[in-house]
Amino acid sequence: MFSKLKVLELASVLAGPSVGQFFAELGAEVIKVENLSTGGDVTRTWKGNGEQTDDRSAYFCSVNWGKKSIAIDLGSPEGKELVHKLAVKSDVVIASYKPGDAEKLRVSHQQLSAVNKQLIYGQITGYGSENDRVGYDAVIQAESGFMDLNGERNGPPTKMPVALMDVLAAHQLKEGLLLALLKRERTGEGSFVEVSLIQTAIASLINQASNWLIGNKQPSRQGSAHPNIAPYGDSFLTQDGKRILLAVGTDRQFVNLISILEISPSSVLEKYGTNLLRVENREELNTLLAKAISNFESEKLLAKIHQHKIPAGIIQNVKEVFEMPEARELLITANGLTGVKSFIAKNTTFKQPKSGLLPPPHFGEHTSEIIARLF
Repeated sequence: MFSKLKVLELASVLAGPSVGQFFAELGAEVIKVENLSTGGDVTRTWKGNGEQTDDRSAYFCSVNWGKKSIAIDLGSPEGKELVHKLAVKSDVVIASYKPGDAEKLRVSHQQLSAVNKQLIYGQITGYGSENDRVGYDAVIQAESGFMDLNGERNGPPTKMPVALMDVLAAHQLKEGLLLALLKRERTGEGSFVEVSLIQTAIASLINQASNWLIGNKQPSRQGSAHPNIAPYGDSFLTQDGKRILLAVGTDRQFVNLISILEISPSSVLEKYGTNLLRVENREELNTLLAKAISNFESEKLLAKIHQHKIPAGIIQNVKEVFEMPEARELLITANGLTGVKSFIAKNTTFKQPKSGLLPPPHFGEHTSEIIARLF
């Protein structure tokens, strides 16, 4: 799809690099510029307790497949000149500097577009180009309301275990860059695309935002339970100790569920027959469901539930996730490493490159190769 596209990645950590991997998976050449004086992308050093990896930590490997790494002293005149030469030959730049830093390094949109008028420059910031605060996912989760919403009813606010604000910002930037590529195809003009973590997070509040803005109800923590639907997000232990999560979205699904659980309709429909009633009487309903579900083995119960097209599933750990055929389809491997694709859409009009992706690069692994092409 993008076999002739050249992407210059001036980004680190998670959001920007995941956009770079997206383009690499679709065939683009992605050159990751890493600062020689600081040891490159900081996530190379973000290792878990006991992790035995080289300069490619497990974290770094999550979003750096398919790229070539060039190590440059960005503080030197020679380093700045190299980046400008690379920008001349690039279609897209991905940057994630805090406001002011890109200008100091002479790699801002204004400075690079001066040498390449058709350049598409994608920038991720924490709080926008006018605010020089450093933007980290955990703080964004705290300030955007996500942590206040996440956790048990009487427990403390809880950060999600994935840097989801970074992931969502990456998707926002991908959308903006694809639109910019379409514009350039039609007009020949370059573009500047900016995405902030804080606005990404706020835009992603979705129904919780509307619960406040339209419903005038302050959302609050309530564990996995959905504020507008029941039983949805609630989980229950089966006879064999598995935990099943229910996502009942319609009254018909609820009627079928109680039939499977051998609960008499006449005894519950008056009190729980509509979604509004189930939301209002959630706690009593969950007590009833918990008792009924505890009498069934998980596999037999799920077979009946799925037969009736009721959304439900067993809560799995990550090891169990990657035993699923759907997960195995997403795996990428090279040189003994295994990763997960960032782009999963299936489209008959294009296919991902047949040749395998490059493994995540060692720091500066391709410096000589890339420089040799510039001179």
